[in-house]
Amino acid sequence: MPVKYHIHTAPVPNRFPTVIRSGVIAWEEGCLKCPKCVKRECVYGVYDKRGLDSRLMSDSLDSLCKDCFRCVQNCPNRLIHKALNPDYKNLGDHYWTPEIISKLWFQAETGRIPVSGAGYGGPFSGSGFDAMWTDMSEIVRPTRDGILGREYISTQVDLGRKHQALEFDTLGNLLSPPYPSVEIPIPIIFDILPWSPPRDRINHTLLRAAKKINTFSIITQEDWHPSLQRYLNHIMLYLTGDPEGFDKEILKKLRLIEIPDGLKVLEIQKWLKGINPEAVIAVRIPLNPQAKDRALELTQSGLEILHFMADEFGRDQGEAPLFIKDRIKEVHLHLVKNGFRDQITLLAGGGVAMAEDLAKLIICGADAVTVDIPLLVALECRVCRRCAEGIPCPVNIAQIYPPRGQARIRNLIAGWYNQLLEVMGAMGIREARRLRGEMGRAMFFEDLEREIFLPLHKRN
Repeated sequence: MPVKYHIHTAPVPNRFPTVIRSGVIAWEEGCLKCPKCVKRECVYGVYDKRGLDSRLMSDSLDSLCKDCFRCVQNCPNRLIHKALNPDYKNLGDHYWTPEIISKLWFQAETGRIPVSGAGYGGPFSGSGFDAMWTDMSEIVRPTRDGILGREYISTQVDLGRKHQALEFDTLGNLLSPPYPSVEIPIPIIFDILPWSPPRDRINHTLLRAAKKINTFSIITQEDWHPSLQRYLNHIMLYLTGDPEGFDKEILKKLRLIEIPDGLKVLEIQKWLKGINPEAVIAVRIPLNPQAKDRALELTQSGLEILHFMADEFGRDQGEAPLFIKDRIKEVHLHLVKNGFRDQITLLAGGGVAMAEDLAKLIICGADAVTVDIPLLVALECRVCRRCAEGIPCPVNIAQIYPPRGQARIRNLIAGWYNQLLEVMGAMGIREARRLRGEMGRAMFFEDLEREIFLPLHKRN
């Protein structure tokens, strides 16, 4: 049995105080001067460590507080209160919510799964990925406990085209030439960031992290720099311009190359294969209502990887935008229906915000998932998008120290990896390859609603 894949983690404190959910309001007027003050009895010592952070002019008390509410409840004159932090409410947007951002910060800092001892207090259904539930029927089997279980759970996936069937001659010699293939131990690839400050150090950070966990980071042709050559084994180069103008010696060494979809996509693939026959070529395709037909057409034409991209909120480009999980499910089932699904690799990205989104997108039919904004959040991004408007970043991500940023991204992916193991273990699935397209092991709110209420509507 091969050595079990593992991502080593270590705590990496934030450079800046995180924006916490609630703040402490401590009134001094009316204090009874108790001999045993609740502030001195704080088990976390937050009042003893209290100070002013000169960088953000904020009270350290709020970021140190663990929300145990012991001081609030035990102060005899009720002089200590907790209030919702307005800065926390203003984080992100309707999709990249403060709760998601704070969880990503926690994982990037600790490498642990964010678990609340108070349980889950939110709604059990919603839009997007929240309208889908995974099967947990095997969760009672301790041997399949994802992280600590004795059974081996593989998250390795293969990227590239595959034969529908192998052909041999009468002597048993293989007649089907093998297609080039790339294996990654975790179904995650780092995608192009939709917005960010200047990406020089950020690209080095992403590539260092990709090398550490043995995956790939997509680098655009415009962002290419000779200093990135030491990461060639972990670069998926996106050729946005004229590929013939790019350094052919670099193209010969790359394992993965991506090109945009278009009229000349087959010509460009043929030209690249002439330079580097062992490279696996991916096509980046905007997710839209025609995605399933385009997927079938490109698969029949001999493409190897189809990379479908939704926007940063997980929506496609249709007039009535469909969410990424629904559109990828449609593409997957269309290829299954026509008998081509096992020949092609599907990548999907856009709107993937948490580890559960990763597992759900694979269940809907993707072989692997590309991640973008969570990587920025791991570097302490607040999803304010000021950099996209030319306004300086409040946490100065452009000046991130690459080894430190790499460690935080490694921690984030380690947390996601452990959550993926937990989901697969609870479903009784031991291979990520088997997780792909297992829609019978999931429930979709739209299907349940239709099954329950449509018969009632017909009766009327």
